[in-house]
Amino acid sequence: MSGADVTFRAMGSEVRLIIGGPGPEGGDRDERDEPDRVAEDARRFIERYEQCLSRFRPDSELCALNTDPREAVPAAPLLRDAVAAGVDAARATDGLVDPTLVGEIEAAGYVKSLEGSAPARLQEALLLAPGRAPAQPSPERRWAQVEIDEEAGVIRRPPGIRVDSGGIGKGLAADLLAERLAHQRRFVISCGGDLRVGGTDTDTGPFEVLVEHPLTREQDQSLGVHRGAVATSGLNVRVWRRADGQFAHHLLDPSTGEPAWTGLVGVTALAPTGVEAETLSKAALLSGPDGARRLLAASGGLIVHDDGEVERVGPIAVSPRLTVRVVADLPAPPQKGPVLA
Repeated sequence: MSGADVTFRAMGSEVRLIIGGPGPEGGDRDERDEPDRVAEDARRFIERYEQCLSRFRPDSELCALNTDPREAVPAAPLLRDAVAAGVDAARATDGLVDPTLVGEIEAAGYVKSLEGSAPARLQEALLLAPGRAPAQPSPERRWAQVEIDEEAGVIRRPPGIRVDSGGIGKGLAADLLAERLAHQRRFVISCGGDLRVGGTDTDTGPFEVLVEHPLTREQDQSLGVHRGAVATSGLNVRVWRRADGQFAHHLLDPSTGEPAWTGLVGVTALAPTGVEAETLSKAALLSGPDGARRLLAASGGLIVHDDGEVERVGPIAVSPRLTVRVVADLPAPPQKGPVLA
């Protein structure tokens, strides 16, 4: 039984699934265990996931929640999970990663999907950006007013508070797919800048994850990962020029509602789950160099400074044996890299 390697566009980024086939347990195999079938089921799941949680689809469940005038809104399990993940990320970072900045991101110019449009040059944006400083949580703490009531199946919040799944949503998508693929011999799930690797054969050697530099776009850094998650947050993916001539990007300082310029242009974080890794990478970038070092000291990661310097932080595995090419959310699909051996 051969493996599967499938790439497609979803959630404004490239999604790649590498599936090595089912593990040895279980006796007779059902055709549903075949990698191609599993990959197709996973692709359909991602399509349903995007339909539910897209901020850019007026008919999505997320948009329905955000426009509903009721304080308590009935919500399907997937929407409850996504909103809960965003609130948990805010709570874990004391509001630095804030899922309620929908009005602010729209005011910055990110009203519709940037799928298919080339980003502005980050190097030029850095030259014109304001002084660097760590981002801070918003004193409004709108995220703390969002409550997920699992027993009643509703989401409660004051009408007018809007939620965006954002990068946390991609981490959650990777996590949910990882649960579905846990019985596979090995698998790689790449949802834009969020990656999950695992399977029943991961002890044979770590996967090598190649990380793209946000300024040079070269893949000159690698991380060795046996299992778990890797997430990358960077300014290069979604940066644009506003009508006033100023540059903006999608990572906002909650205290000001403006794009955050912290002295870092990219952070890659490792963690057990995609949601945790995404939360860490975003919080680290928003915290600036000193804060990023503190946040990544335990689990490890990479921080990229404005001048292009790459700093490795914490315990990062070396001598990986399996290679996976991972690129953050590029506006056009990159060439495929080598599949798992």
